[in-house]
Amino acid sequence: MKEQTLDKLKTMKLNGMSRSFRSTFESDDFSKYTNDEFISMLVDAEWDERYNRKLVRALKQAKFRYKASVEEVHYDNDRGLNRNQVHRLADCEFIKRKENLLITGST
Repeated sequence: MKEQTLDKLKTMKLNGMSRSFRSTFESDDFSKYTNDEFISMLVDAEWDERYNRKLVRALKQAKFRYKASVEEVHYDNDRGLNRNQVHRLADCEFIKRKENLLITGST
């Protein structure tokens, strides 16, 4: 029955649910979940899978010249960057607070 369920999940293209279902049964963690917790876990896994695919697709379509992230920024003294300030800007809280941001100087 487990293999039939996995096949149906794959046929319906529910890859996140399929992966989570398989890993739960392989690790024998199934007994520690109630039915509603198990379904919730499967739905969360599918949502995460779809969100990650959407994000990867959007990044690919953006055709950025360089692939970089905030974690890869070099904070050498000669660059004059403040790590805390860069991370605060990266979390975009200034947008939620409806504040403006003005960056001057060379980039």
